[in-house]
Amino acid sequence: MKIWIRFNLSLTLLLATSISTSLGDDWPQWRGGDFKSVSDESGIPTEFNKSKNIVFRIPLPGPAGSSPIVHGTNLFLTSVKDDRLVLMCFSTAGELRWESEFKKLNKNSRDGGNSASPSPCTDGVYVWAMMGTGELACYTVDGDLIWRKDLQKEYGKFDIQFGMTTTPVLDNGNLYIQLMHGNMRNSKPSIGQVIALDATSGNEIWEVTRETDGTHENKHSYASPVIYRDGSQEMLITHGADYVISHSLENGQELWRCGGFNLKGPSYNRFLRLVSSPACGDNLIVVPTAKRGPVLGLKPGLKGDVTLKEDAYHWKLAKGTPDVATPVIYDGFVYLAGENGDLTILDSATGRLTYRERLTADKQRATPVAVDGKVYIAGRRGVVVVIESGPDGKILAKNDLGEEITASPAVAEGRIYIRSFDALYAFGKK
Repeated sequence: MKIWIRFNLSLTLLLATSISTSLGDDWPQWRGGDFKSVSDESGIPTEFNKSKNIVFRIPLPGPAGSSPIVHGTNLFLTSVKDDRLVLMCFSTAGELRWESEFKKLNKNSRDGGNSASPSPCTDGVYVWAMMGTGELACYTVDGDLIWRKDLQKEYGKFDIQFGMTTTPVLDNGNLYIQLMHGNMRNSKPSIGQVIALDATSGNEIWEVTRETDGTHENKHSYASPVIYRDGSQEMLITHGADYVISHSLENGQELWRCGGFNLKGPSYNRFLRLVSSPACGDNLIVVPTAKRGPVLGLKPGLKGDVTLKEDAYHWKLAKGTPDVATPVIYDGFVYLAGENGDLTILDSATGRLTYRERLTADKQRATPVAVDGKVYIAGRRGVVVVIESGPDGKILAKNDLGEEITASPAVAEGRIYIRSFDALYAFGKK
């Protein structure tokens, strides 16, 4: 019997590592299976509220900025529950299947933030969840714990003002994590870490230091890594400490870096910490910054420090970056949801500004999602604006849920899932 159990587990682990995170119509991690916040679903409702086009509303035990993920009939999300941190599994019928509690207690930060900020990810066999406390755990989708580890014990105590919010990336059986933090009160240069773990065992594959000349609060990055992939190349992109940096997936080696959006010298901004993450499209990496600063449209196939190399850029936008929400590239345009409620649309090939208007008098913390010729943009106070994709930003609907939202929506099987501070909503097909 023991021999059979070991063989069965090994076979299951092998199958798990071979499953692609982008199979079918699932949304297996933040930004979806291909990391682009784009779905090929159809029939997602444009108008919805607590009584219109609603499938269910599930009350949640506490607020969080982490996004829901969907695979098959399973919905996963992390949450605060009193002073505890939990991973919860619901069915797509809206029933709680299981929840698991983490060991460390929640720590709240400003403006509604807490330790349940990183989003989980799944391959349909296992589900992984990281908390801002540094706890990282792997479960079967039925709730059995496979492994658990404490990143602070293994890689050093976190020193970050508003908590470690970075979300791990799951790709081809590996988890990729960026850890950027440090003493914000001194001018010592930033030394971060980029880590690759075997997803099924939790064992380290590689770990590299990420050195930059960023200082003070800029050592703190709240952004998440992303993978760029096309027919000829693939790379991990990390963002923070005054630079966007490309790494080899195989060993973490730095391939190229780009800075220049926080000029050194007397005008250096010591508080230009980065929150918004890069976005990847066809032959394009869109790099946001912070505090209404620039946006860069970079080419992916670069080498070395390309900061001053004009041929490394497709385009540059001098001002207008989102501060928290990550850009979305869709149907030839780049969508930037600003901190003050404005929306900026750029031509993705040229960077030409085609639209900039204020959608709502509200902060926009959630990353938009694009589906079926529409872009869904959730405001902090609970208004989800739906625009027609394209250069003009035509507003199709404003849907007021009346509850705070900082989590990005998920789209799967004819539904859009929206997580507020109070509840998880499903709108669309019943």
